[in-house]
Amino acid sequence: MARYRDAKCRLCRREGMKLFLKGARCFTDKCAIERRNYPPGQHGLNRGKLTAFGIQLREKQKAKRIYGVLETQFRRYFSAAEREKGITGENLLKHLERRLDNVVHRLGFAASRREGRQMVAHGHFEVNGRKVSVPSYLVRVGDVVRARSTSKMLARVDENMNAGRGQVPQWLELDPNERKGLVRSFPLREDIQIPVSEQLIVELYSK
Repeated sequence: MARYRDAKCRLCRREGMKLFLKGARCFTDKCAIERRNYPPGQHGLNRGKLTAFGIQLREKQKAKRIYGVLETQFRRYFSAAEREKGITGENLLKHLERRLDNVVHRLGFAASRREGRQMVAHGHFEVNGRKVSVPSYLVRVGDVVRARSTSKMLARVDENMNAGRGQVPQWLELDPNERKGLVRSFPLREDIQIPVSEQLIVELYSK
């Protein structure tokens, strides 16, 4: 059997579920999970059970890969979530959801979070009329995220919106004609539809 070489698809197979790292490809029959729903490698079908620590670590790695966050950033988000009132795990996910690259993806301007991060880093979006090129920028209630009128990626933004790959969450409001979105409120846990058990991450960092 030929080795499956796509690194992002190997991550999905390793976790045993779709992480939606490849944008449009994840919605087609070419998705790695649809073709080979088992971990990669020679012994993928015969791997043993994970320990409790391994399960907790896998959940953390899964969240990091979904949002494209490095370990130092992730720990910083967790520390901020711990200091806030409420449930630490939910606070953590809410911080990750408020990242500008994720908001660009959630509004449908980008096919994936990775593409959203690239668009933001290259200065194709503005927040409240000012260009923001920091993907980790955390949006606040009332912020308006808009594709810049001088951006060379407007055609790509329109293509992504017309594809209609996902529903815009309730905490965001999209104006497709103006290529802009409004942050109506902070996200609730039910608005965050990702395959992650945040309580396991809290247990991992609490040791």
